[in-house]
Amino acid sequence: MPKIKKFIIDFDSTFTRVEALDILGEISLSNDPKRNEKLQAIKDITDKGMDGSLTFRESLEQRLQILQANKSQIMELIVALKLKVSKSFERNRDWLKDNAEDVFIISNGFKDFIIPIVTEYGIKEENVFANDFVYDQTGKIIDFNRENPLSKNKGKSETLRSINLEGDIYVIGDGYTDYEIKASGLANKFYAFTENVNRPQVTSQADHIAPSFDEILYINKLNTKFSYPKSRIKVLLLENVHPIALELLKEEGYQVEIASGALSEEELCEKIRGISILGIRSKTNVTKKVLEHANRLLAIGAFCIGTNQIDLEECQKRGVAVFNAPFSNTRSVVEMAIAEIIFLMRRFQDKSVGMHQGKWDKSATGSFEIRGKKLGIVGYGNIGAQLSVLAENLGMNVFYYDVIERLALGNATKLNSLEELLATCDVISLHVDGRKENKCLIDKDKIAKMKPGALLVNLSRGHVVDIAALRDGILSGHIGGCAVDVFPEEPKNNKEPFTSELIGLPNTILTPHIGGSTLEAQENIARFVPGKIMEYVNTGNTYNSVNFPNIQLPFLKEAHRLIHLHQNEPGVLAKINQVLANYQINIVGQYLKTNEKIGYVITDIDKVYDAEAIEALKNIPGTIRFRTLY
Repeated sequence: MPKIKKFIIDFDSTFTRVEALDILGEISLSNDPKRNEKLQAIKDITDKGMDGSLTFRESLEQRLQILQANKSQIMELIVALKLKVSKSFERNRDWLKDNAEDVFIISNGFKDFIIPIVTEYGIKEENVFANDFVYDQTGKIIDFNRENPLSKNKGKSETLRSINLEGDIYVIGDGYTDYEIKASGLANKFYAFTENVNRPQVTSQADHIAPSFDEILYINKLNTKFSYPKSRIKVLLLENVHPIALELLKEEGYQVEIASGALSEEELCEKIRGISILGIRSKTNVTKKVLEHANRLLAIGAFCIGTNQIDLEECQKRGVAVFNAPFSNTRSVVEMAIAEIIFLMRRFQDKSVGMHQGKWDKSATGSFEIRGKKLGIVGYGNIGAQLSVLAENLGMNVFYYDVIERLALGNATKLNSLEELLATCDVISLHVDGRKENKCLIDKDKIAKMKPGALLVNLSRGHVVDIAALRDGILSGHIGGCAVDVFPEEPKNNKEPFTSELIGLPNTILTPHIGGSTLEAQENIARFVPGKIMEYVNTGNTYNSVNFPNIQLPFLKEAHRLIHLHQNEPGVLAKINQVLANYQINIVGQYLKTNEKIGYVITDIDKVYDAEAIEALKNIPGTIRFRTLY
């Protein structure tokens, strides 16, 4: 019979994300004129005590002297600490409650604030060993119980020795005092907990570096709530994805690496190994070759609208779900389109350049209001439709053309062909997607069919317009002006030079692919895309995936979820159910969705099942990917 595993957990910077006395200092020193100076001194003393360069008792005495705290402020501290519990302990609250007999808190902190926090997670009050404050009659903290071994050097070892626990002892902490327990021979293993802070002097002494509590449960085969430690899931974010995305993914517990620019195919082939989640914007191409090197890739997040930079078909073949942000930057692009239409109609670009050159050209020649003008929108999706509404509100007459039947908004008029739209409208605004069929949608012939003097706005994709033909149209005067935000070839980062045949042309606005580059849009995208990816990883939910059948799933309750992705062939669902029947596994719920190439089956089953059943499901012919979620 295996020995019972006992877990000794530190409190400060382990069970909680912070050092409690640092937070107490923020409370007790709130009105002190030297507040910042004293808070920094407390932090410095804490660090010295943690890395072993200052004895614990010395660090405690020095910090309490600076704090000058009282009992009422301890209550404020408890309220603050309840919001600072480490995420991986929050995720495993049920495990802590179920295993309360074998979980102990041994801390150099104080029972006064530790017990109210940890008991909410099922940890028993009698299993909490920590220091005690000494108060005077007014409630001011004047000292600590100096008889308590935890107020002394190597107090944790002495305390554990006095408890005399039976079984294997595993210590989890972030400080040198936690390592001392193992060094004294009282523990089987010391896990350096790095979810909140990483101290090299401590991690160098550890049996195992644990970036989360999930990791510790996983390697000890105790993880019954989560399928795989989040800390083992590696994320790579490229192209200056908004920091909020980084925060959300880190908060979920993932390992996140960032890079400021796009990567070439060769660079990405090297970086993609071991990566489970890839986040890109528009400049990084995820090719078949890249995907061949992606040995662990589960999902790709396109932090933009378009996904033509990703080989969606190859992702589908390999079971890699792709998510984008189809709505998050819509408003930003539409506002830019409106602004550019006004700028072109009034020839503001030329006037501004002239002013910078010292030319005063006050004239109404070639300058028009947009009211009453005809706007032609090519592509009436999310952006085109919202542009339609705003342009109409500004007095424009709106026409649109789309290869898909779309409902007209407001008074917009649908035209039956692109040629009719080009010949009718004063302004043409392009809002099509990046599919190959749209390459040179606006070519020499199409430009010739545009109304003489008409304006062209392209905020869609660079390859949609034949740049040489556009240049000729501007120089000949057939095109009255253009605004271009996207180009067939774009620099991979801000250091590379930009070249284009459109540079220097009259009434021509050139911008560096910034249609969706507002703080609001980038923040919206940074929240939306990680949210969809985390839903997929956690629940199997594929809603809003651009290459998987879309399934919106209920929350998983009292069951295990089996995710089976397969080639869309007849009979696969029957084979899945036959395997489950063969192993007498009860189905709690089942969901199936297919597209023309793949099928996606979600099966929720009772928690007790034979492991051989999983292997049988993986070996069903046509299986692309199989996952189990707890």
